[in-house]
This record gives sequence, C-alpha cells and structure tokens, in this order.
Amino acid sequence: MRSRAGQVVSWDQVGHRYGEGRDCLASFLLYHSAEVLEGVKPGNLISLRQQVHRCGRNLYALWQQHGPQLLAEAGLSFRIMARRKGSLLLFLYRRDLICDLLARGSSRAILRRAGYAPDLPLEQTLDELQSRMGEDFPHEIGLFLGYPAKDVVGFMGWTELPCTGGALWKIYGDPTHSLELDACFRQCRCSMVQRLSGESYPLRLLKAA
Repeated sequence: MRSRAGQVVSWDQVGHRYGEGRDCLASFLLYHSAEVLEGVKPGNLISLRQQVHRCGRNLYALWQQHGPQLLAEAGLSFRIMARRKGSLLLFLYRRDLICDLLARGSSRAILRRAGYAPDLPLEQTLDELQSRMGEDFPHEIGLFLGYPAKDVVGFMGWTELPCTGGALWKIYGDPTHSLELDACFRQCRCSMVQRLSGESYPLRLLKAA
C-alpha cells in the first residue's frame, strides 16, 4: 500500500517495535481495521496464518491467546468466516455501519438477487455469507467491505457498465467516487502507521478507538 507521496506503507514498518506479544497483535489489528475504526468502511477481512512474521511472532497463535479480548476492548465485532489448516479468516466489523449498509435499498436488492432471504436479521445475514465462504469468496462480499454497489454488481456481471479501472477492487462506470473512496481507505492505513510509529503501547490506541 502506498501513501499519496508514493511511499510504501505496511504494518511491517511498525510491527517489530513491540516487545510484548499482545502489543504486537494489537498493532496488527489496528492497522488492518483502520478504515473500520475511522467509520469509513463497515468491515474488513483479515487472514491469519500459522507462520512467523518479520517481527518474529506468530500472529495466528497470538490471536488464539488475546484476539477476542482485544477486539472487545476496541468495540469491534468479529466473526471467523473460515478455518483452514493452519489459518483462519476474520471478518472485523462495526455493527452500526453494517446495519446501516444492509438497510439500503441497493444492498437489499443485491442480496435478494444473490439468493439471500429478504429482511434477514444481521446475524442470519452473516450466517448466510459465512456458509458461502469456500476457496473463492462470494462476490457479494464486496458490499460488506464497503465497496460501491455499482462496482459490486459490475463484478458480478449484472450490469453493462464497463470496467474503468482498479483500486483495492475493480471499478465499473464512472470511477470518480470509487477512486475517492479507495484513496480514503488507503489514507486511513497511512495515518494509522503514523500513529503507531509514535505509540509505544498500541493497546492505548485500541482502547481509545
């Protein structure tokens, strides 16, 4: 991920700073949920694998020890969407933002066409989404990640809008809003790296989120 100035920005720049495993995991979760914590994105997917990162720690193992408690302190909800050998896929989200998203007419129409029962409560909607998680992600997951509806239906082949670019996702039709949104998401990550660079105890940031 690059900042507006072109500088490569990633969690590896700050993850090595923290001696305690809990702090290391907190910084990882802060980085990967930066847009959600800022309120500009309803949810994010995070993959955790049984491996040692550059910081010298196994974040999959640290999640098993500390993850749910850390997210509870940040006021974030989470769901394990898939488990595979030595890895898991987390969906981190804010309930208020997801509920607002699912109340939109465009979201309801897309999910209904994708085979979701109408007017499902949040938990049952997420149950259905989780049941569809296989080797390939269900295309409607873009809604839950805050991508514009026009881009989600474009990727699903439900519109004649042409593909006009790419960001963190494929863009269809007028790219203006999509590119602005992509820049906003990226800036949240850049800002979080800057905050973590000046914070010795990331748990403070997490609790203040």
